[in-house]
Amino acid sequence: MNATNSTVQADDLRSRAAQQIRSNQLDAAKDTLESLIRRNPEDVPACLELADVLFKLGHMRASSAPLLQAVEHLPKNAPLLLHLIHHLIARGEVVAARNCLDFLAQAPDPPASLLVAQAHHRFTLGEIHAARALIERAIEQGADDPDDHHMHAMLLQFSGDIDEAIAVLDRCLERWPHYGDAMTVRVNLRKQTPEHNHLSHIEAQLRHLSERESSDSTKFVRAEFEYARFKVLDDLGRTEEAWPALARCNALMHELNPYDREDEQALIDAFIDTPEVVAASAPGKADFEGPVPIFIVGMPRSGTTLLDRMLSSHSQVSTAGELVEFWRQLHWVADERPATTQSMRRIIERCGEIDFREVGARYLQQTQWRAGESRFYIDKLPANMRMVAFIRRALPHAPILHMSRDPMDVCFSNYKALFGNVSSYSYDLEALAHSYRCYARLRDHWHAALPGAMMDVPYASLVGDPEATMREVLAHCGLDVESACLHPERNEAPVATPSSAQVREPIHTRGIGQWKRYAEPMQSLHDAIADLL
Repeated sequence: MNATNSTVQADDLRSRAAQQIRSNQLDAAKDTLESLIRRNPEDVPACLELADVLFKLGHMRASSAPLLQAVEHLPKNAPLLLHLIHHLIARGEVVAARNCLDFLAQAPDPPASLLVAQAHHRFTLGEIHAARALIERAIEQGADDPDDHHMHAMLLQFSGDIDEAIAVLDRCLERWPHYGDAMTVRVNLRKQTPEHNHLSHIEAQLRHLSERESSDSTKFVRAEFEYARFKVLDDLGRTEEAWPALARCNALMHELNPYDREDEQALIDAFIDTPEVVAASAPGKADFEGPVPIFIVGMPRSGTTLLDRMLSSHSQVSTAGELVEFWRQLHWVADERPATTQSMRRIIERCGEIDFREVGARYLQQTQWRAGESRFYIDKLPANMRMVAFIRRALPHAPILHMSRDPMDVCFSNYKALFGNVSSYSYDLEALAHSYRCYARLRDHWHAALPGAMMDVPYASLVGDPEATMREVLAHCGLDVESACLHPERNEAPVATPSSAQVREPIHTRGIGQWKRYAEPMQSLHDAIADLL
């Protein structure tokens, strides 16, 4: 067959596959694309299409194969490479995605838009320094969208360069005064004072927003500026004015992100009521090699970032940030497409047949590079609280540290945090009470069914007696005591969480009892969880 005929046949197959996909004939499209790839294994667009089709068909594992095949034949086509990188990350193939990013970095004279896209991917992977260098190059080359400057400011903040981040955000707000993303970050970087605050700017924008149509996007921006108003008034000690602003913010966010009480209840019930979840989950001898992960779990805003900063100040410990890799690898091995809590409930139902050793091996394969030269690395994703039993089965040698905090303090800290369009439980006091009760039920279940699986680290003890508490934490992890762990403010590693500015301060106890300033409006929450206090 000559080259012309081969090209014509390939084009015919490509057109047929496109038509089949449009008609939702996914099984037929799969066969057509596989035929096309057999003819030309280097056809990267066909590999990407096949991966998408397999994913839509529910074949999580199989959808990785064409992506990895495409990695063997990387195209000199930036949009195609970016598409490939995005899908590799989503499938949990982080190492391959980084290799593609390294290849893309070799492109001569990349346009600003390509640098911005690379910065976003590096940020997604938690590579803060690399992402910052890329976004700064992009801005030098003309990138001038407010989102670009916002990302630059966030990366400066995460790197500890607070003054530079403030300067970027101030310039951003001068040019785009209605840009709520910039304002929410700006008011959190430095305590607002009577002499220096953004209240007049915030109130002017809220007056302007009240005149606009009530679309979802407008509601979100209004919520951002109401949050900023709360933060300023709270800093100024004007609590009677601050609470209504926070309540308005959270009412808007709750409307945009309603909490599914039944769904949450069903998931926690499944974890607790399925005996196979805790079967064979006791710690055992590990034969995995290389750096060891340390998991920090708990409620968001319970002090997980502080513990991470203290522990990663140790000479043998690196921080990897908040990774979703365990969740991804669990879904990959279970061949479940990650989507909603329904996929997790199916995994729970089938957990007796899942190869957890493979989960652990894949997790390590995709994360150990984050340790650098260290013996240990921290995975600080609070939501891994739900994964405790599965982590014990997959990685029996990995320490799990559970950060605990006073119920009212942790609930208040969640309620006054603007998480964006996630963490829907945090925007309504009734939802927050229900979510906390679910967390407490699961915590108690893990302790009862898996004694010793995780070590409790009370926030009050960590900040009240850090030396004694860290001695216990280090011993639990098999580490010698180092005084550097008592000075997290000296830790120069990037930290990409909402509390990244606060945790660069010396250890303090100001976070204890903060909710009491708002005891009256929080009374309904207090009553709802009174038996847990």
